[in-house]
Amino acid sequence: MSLLTPLLNLLDGWRDVFKQEWTFIRATRQAISTLCSSGRQTISQSICFSGREQEDWSADYRIHSQRDWEESQLFEPVIQTALELFSDPILSVAIDDTRCKKTGTKIPTARWHRDPLSPPFHLNLIWGLRYLQASVLLPLYARDSTTPARGIPIRFTEVPHLKKPSRFAKDEVWDKYRAESKTHNLSKSFISMAEGLRAQLDKSHAPKKHLLLIGGGSFCNRTCFRHELERTSLLARTRKDAKLCFQSTSENKNQFYSADKFTPEEVRQDDSIPWQNASIFHGGQFRAIRYKTIDRVLWQGGGGKRFLRLIVIAPIAYRITKKGKYMYRMPSYLLCTGPDLPTHKLIQSYFDRWEIEVNFRDEKTVLGVGKAQVWSPASVRKQPAFLVASYALFLLASLVAYGPSRSSDYLPHPKWRRKARRPSCLDLVHLLRREVQQNIEFQTDFKFNLAS
Repeated sequence: MSLLTPLLNLLDGWRDVFKQEWTFIRATRQAISTLCSSGRQTISQSICFSGREQEDWSADYRIHSQRDWEESQLFEPVIQTALELFSDPILSVAIDDTRCKKTGTKIPTARWHRDPLSPPFHLNLIWGLRYLQASVLLPLYARDSTTPARGIPIRFTEVPHLKKPSRFAKDEVWDKYRAESKTHNLSKSFISMAEGLRAQLDKSHAPKKHLLLIGGGSFCNRTCFRHELERTSLLARTRKDAKLCFQSTSENKNQFYSADKFTPEEVRQDDSIPWQNASIFHGGQFRAIRYKTIDRVLWQGGGGKRFLRLIVIAPIAYRITKKGKYMYRMPSYLLCTGPDLPTHKLIQSYFDRWEIEVNFRDEKTVLGVGKAQVWSPASVRKQPAFLVASYALFLLASLVAYGPSRSSDYLPHPKWRRKARRPSCLDLVHLLRREVQQNIEFQTDFKFNLAS
């Protein structure tokens, strides 16, 4: 089975997004051309790959700047196919933000951001755009015990910073800025995305499926933890010195929180709380870990009166060489708003969250998200989401065609590369590029001109 056939079947779900047939054909051609192009991953490069560099190029840009469609519509086939592949009652979704570097000063939403790769002793800044992504975590190890989970993007939304007024601006301008900053921030965008995903699941005939959102420490705050959504829970990494407590047992009805506070670090060091063992898939195989858990915990400063579950994961020992000394990773402290969910599922989903970092690497280094030279506000918002949605359908097509592991259908690896357990994004790109160049019928249907 070819990779191109299931990819076209999944892209056919975009017919409801692009109403006119010629717009759908142009969008499909641009999606496949962008996935297959090499060099600088721009819209112009995708036009050159399809052999249309001598034709009018403006319509390929107008898809993003003048067409009436929303980014979330492109991910509807992704969610529907993901629900069909796995019937787990809990749908784990990793959410994180990322930044795309830019150089143009005329991009309306470009701002200065803190560089996450800057050293701890010196803060660096980057000029670019900020996006918020959600990736559904498919537990492929449930079918193949040697294959890790795979993150499939289901949302990619621009979350720009508000432009800070000049220090010489009037008080009215500063008051307006402070008021808008409370509603236009990363946490509010996280809540909006969670509400959209929940509504999408209900629309996809999966109302009974529980949505588990896994976020980093930036989402462990009052705004995210106090927002309650039906059949939805949040699992986030918390600080080791967060002030936690239990519900008060005092006869005073006005006292809800206990006066005795404790921190996650104190729970880890408390020998009276026993360690529990679990087998978690991580790093290519199932590994034994130790953890502690406490239910019905209250976080007065963050979760308010909402009961939470605290999970403390012990540091994992590792050695760089077979005979080297043992070293330990940092412990993890997690808070979950779903105290009734299985603890093993929560821990496994936390480890699987790493797959969204793999998505970021593929999107930026292989596919070039954020490299397109567009300036209109609509294109800046839509074009990266268009490419991420194409990448998501690309990954799903490989699962439908060849399964989770790397089979002999893919091109052979170079001699110096070790045997891979699953296909990489570059493996898929090389295979799709060869099939597109050999399929004359596909080139005719979607107006490719590779012969020239």
